[in-house]
Amino acid sequence: MSFLRNKSFVALLLTFFVMGHGNAQDVISYEKFLTWVQLNHPIAKQGDLTLELGKQELRMARGGFDPYLFASQDEKTFKNTDYYRKREAGFVVPTMAGVELKGLFEQNTGTFLNSENSVPQSGLVTLGASVNLGQGLFIDKRRTALRQAQIYLESTKQEQMLMLNDLYLSATTAYWDWAKSYADLKVFQEGLELAEFRFEGIKTSFILGDLPAIDTVESYTQVLNRTIRLQNAENTFFAKTQELNVFLWDDSENPMFLNLESVPEDLGIDSYEPLDINGFRSRLPVHPEIRLMNFDIDFLEVERRWKAEQLKPVVKINYNFLSETLQGIEPSPFFDNNYKFGVTLSTPIFLRKERGSLGITKAKINMTGYKRDLTYQKLVADLEKQYNNYLVLNRQLSTFESNITGLERLLEGEQIKFDLGESSLFLINAREVGLFDALVVLNSIYAQRNVAISRVRTAAGFGFETLE
Repeated sequence: MSFLRNKSFVALLLTFFVMGHGNAQDVISYEKFLTWVQLNHPIAKQGDLTLELGKQELRMARGGFDPYLFASQDEKTFKNTDYYRKREAGFVVPTMAGVELKGLFEQNTGTFLNSENSVPQSGLVTLGASVNLGQGLFIDKRRTALRQAQIYLESTKQEQMLMLNDLYLSATTAYWDWAKSYADLKVFQEGLELAEFRFEGIKTSFILGDLPAIDTVESYTQVLNRTIRLQNAENTFFAKTQELNVFLWDDSENPMFLNLESVPEDLGIDSYEPLDINGFRSRLPVHPEIRLMNFDIDFLEVERRWKAEQLKPVVKINYNFLSETLQGIEPSPFFDNNYKFGVTLSTPIFLRKERGSLGITKAKINMTGYKRDLTYQKLVADLEKQYNNYLVLNRQLSTFESNITGLERLLEGEQIKFDLGESSLFLINAREVGLFDALVVLNSIYAQRNVAISRVRTAAGFGFETLE
């Protein structure tokens, strides 16, 4: 009896499909891979730097409220005559209420000193404040800059999330492409082993006179064809491994490279619970892109308040207590004695510049609002599209798994017919090749389904949040 007429051959053939070969392997799970990427990839580090930029912007804005010191000396001597010698030193303390607290010490002498600069010989101490009662009462340039810096800091968190979302999807696609190439490689390895196993059996049957020589040629051509397909699969797997290496970095920010024993998890392992589209839809209003545009509107709204404030006239009051020494300052009625007082009033007549600037800001707010609304609808459409793609791929998986079962039965039936002398080695090979090709297609659908899961989550703005 020939090798092909052995009833256990079909069982042996199907066993090759499910058994692994080779040495112990290091399985790199999808979740483990994403953790590496999230912790150490340069783009993830850039996201951290984006947050740092926001913090430094806020620090700069807060610097507008830093107290500062000043000092000056101005003197003139001509033909041995001291015309004047003016010295002053002081401090200014801006406050969040828009009031500036001031302190000044001045000492002026000289023959031709302006009389308004005359002070006691020991000097004059001034303590007081400047208050805006018109423009700048409720908001001024310092408070505008601070609030906008706070908004910018919050927006950098959303920018970081967008960067991580893009990185998450790119890394996910690279991983499942790698996993698919490995699954294809195993299929072609098993196919070649089966062809070689069959060739040896047919060659033995030919030597025993059970099979004609043409069957050895037929089986050997299958060995050659499958060798070429295996070589192509090996090349693809190598290329996908190199693409995956781009995402791997260690704690010291050095690139990492997978070793030869590293393999992905099985394509059919579901890393997530079934997707709930209602949960994803509820997340869209807080999608990073929407929140960024909301922050843009908030930023412009602060600017609008400042522009509207500039329509008011400038009314600035300065009041200072005067004393020869700090100990000499005694509480007294503001306008009774030892004080310095001033009022500044100014306003443009037509306010065309201020009105135009305010109008531009309002237009920008409206434009950003329309852009946000359009972006939201695009996000809704993209989420629905990605979710539908996920559902279709799940249905395709179910359909194609049934197709695989049918192809296995056809191969088994062809073997039975061959045992009865009603089939040929050519048909056996054709059924087997059809099964191998179908397994490769099944691998592709699994990989697409796994990427589709990540596309749904990315469309909803999740990204690496899925791992937390």
